[in-house]
Amino acid sequence: MEIFIVFIIALVAGGGLMWVLNNTMLKKKVEIIVKEAENKAEMLKKDKLLEAKERFLQLKAEHEKEINARNQTVLKEENRIKQQEQSLKQKLENAQRKDAELDNIKQTLQKQLEVAQAKKDEAEKALQNQVKQLEKIAGLTADEAKKQLVEALQEEARTEALAKIKDITDEAKMTASKEAKKIVLSTIQRTAAEQAIENSVSVFNIESDELKGRIIGREGRNIRALEAATGVEFIVDDTPEAIILSCFDPIRREIARLAMHRLVTDGRIHPARIEEVVTKTKKQIEEEIIEIGERTCIDLGIHGLHPELIRMVGRMRYRSSYGQNLLQHSREVANLCATMAAELGLNVKLAKRAGLLHDIGKVPDEDPETPHALLGMKLAEKYKEHPEVVNAIGAHHDEIEMTSMLSPIIQACDAISGSRPGARREDSENYMKRLKTLENIALSYPGVETAFAIQAGRELRVMVESEKVTDDQADLLSIDLSQRIQKEMTYPGQIKITVIREKRAVNFAK
Repeated sequence: MEIFIVFIIALVAGGGLMWVLNNTMLKKKVEIIVKEAENKAEMLKKDKLLEAKERFLQLKAEHEKEINARNQTVLKEENRIKQQEQSLKQKLENAQRKDAELDNIKQTLQKQLEVAQAKKDEAEKALQNQVKQLEKIAGLTADEAKKQLVEALQEEARTEALAKIKDITDEAKMTASKEAKKIVLSTIQRTAAEQAIENSVSVFNIESDELKGRIIGREGRNIRALEAATGVEFIVDDTPEAIILSCFDPIRREIARLAMHRLVTDGRIHPARIEEVVTKTKKQIEEEIIEIGERTCIDLGIHGLHPELIRMVGRMRYRSSYGQNLLQHSREVANLCATMAAELGLNVKLAKRAGLLHDIGKVPDEDPETPHALLGMKLAEKYKEHPEVVNAIGAHHDEIEMTSMLSPIIQACDAISGSRPGARREDSENYMKRLKTLENIALSYPGVETAFAIQAGRELRVMVESEKVTDDQADLLSIDLSQRIQKEMTYPGQIKITVIREKRAVNFAK
């Protein structure tokens, strides 16, 4: 028992001793860790202070650099302002010096003006005295003498002007007629053109009259569907084996004709099928129009034309002017222009381009009140055509002033193409009205006895009274008539004005 108690006491004493030793060691370790931490903290503090000092120095250097740059800019601006101030001062001094010089000149001119005015007053007084003396000697007042002198001078100037006009006209005819005829004849002979006459109706032939009933449909529904889809009037009457398609627009007539042909060939004719066929036909015609335009440009050697202009050229195939197919007319004018431009040494490509596009303003349906020449000029400007081509289109009917050599060529070739016999046709009423207007213009002049429009309106013969009209006045009358006809009338080609004055002496032997 004692041994056990001693063992327990020894064990407790050993445990206490161990605790004391562990506690002492732990404190030492804690002290060492704390010291190491303090050392690290001190080192970290020094590092941060060094980084902060470096950052501060860097920012300070950048700030000083920026301030130096600003200072340099300010110095440059100050120098520039100083130079401007010096320049302005110098200009101001020069202006002040010039003002002083101008004042001196003004004073000198004022004195000279006063002297001149005084001399003028003296001259006027002397002239009045001379006029009074002349009036006493001649027995006429100054106004009467002036009037007689002016009348004499006017009559003399009129006579000389008529003589000069006649001489200039004869000289121009002698020098220019031969070469002009050569160029025009060469152009016409070298250009072959077809003639085409189109009406406002088309005739669709059918195999038998039994098809008319199927085309009309029950209670006319098929014919109404056709007219609504195409915008063309279908006239189904007693004409054997034929249906008449009536419309002012040849493109719509062609669409209606092709659609009718497809429907009759297919055999299925009802409103739904009609709408389907008309839609397909419209698309086909539009593709054909573009193809015609492209083929025309290729045939004429014209490149770089805007796609919209190409489409309009194709639409010319379905337009006509006085019965002349517009596309054939434009192709003919293009070839004529190219030949004439080559003869005159001008740009052949531009001439051909302007000739093809000169009537492009007749194609669009919008803006019908604008003349087709001006509308075509606007379209050419819109699609970036050459300025000479634009002017030639706008000036070929004298709506605007001609500014290039191509313009008169286009005008002349347009007249050549339209004035060929058989190329165009007019309504008889318009034709008779034009001839009557020609005669009435001539009869409106005093001294004209009779006037006749002959050669289908290509010549106007005017007979004047020899007692009232002199030879010089007859020459002047022909000039006045030609100018008035040009201003007041529209006609193809040219009109020859012939004034005839003859004196007949008649007596009877009894």
